[in-house]
Amino acid sequence: MKSTDDRLLRLIAVFKFIKAALLVALGVGLFNLMHRNIGSVLEYWIEALRLDSGSHYVNLAVEKAMNLSPAQVRQLGLGSFLYAALFLTEGTGLWLRKRWGEWVTVIITSSLVPLEVYEIHRHPSYPKVGVLVINLAIVVYLIWHMRQRRSS
Repeated sequence: MKSTDDRLLRLIAVFKFIKAALLVALGVGLFNLMHRNIGSVLEYWIEALRLDSGSHYVNLAVEKAMNLSPAQVRQLGLGSFLYAALFLTEGTGLWLRKRWGEWVTVIITSSLVPLEVYEIHRHPSYPKVGVLVINLAIVVYLIWHMRQRRSS
């Protein structure tokens, strides 16, 4: 049982590390775009990835990106680094099997659930629902795991 628990904690930690890495990459990308025409860069990537340039969502993304000021881009980049630091903290605590890591993960992950539910209500999508389900499963598992360990 203990090795299964360790593997699940490590799996959750890897999930947190992946999220942190993606957010760091996003932050670096945003800082590189701070003084460039984001709309033209986005149009390049839309063509390179062969996305439907006539799509309502693609056009909406380009329009929003073109209206971002350098200050807004900087804030988004800093925000992505902040969230990456939180995910790294969670992942490190879980990887090292520290009780504080479990608590930090439960608190941070569960505090974001209302925001995820709100976003799903506003703009429902399968990926958003999938992330919510994964996060809820992580919280439920960690609470169960902490209670099991306490009663042992």
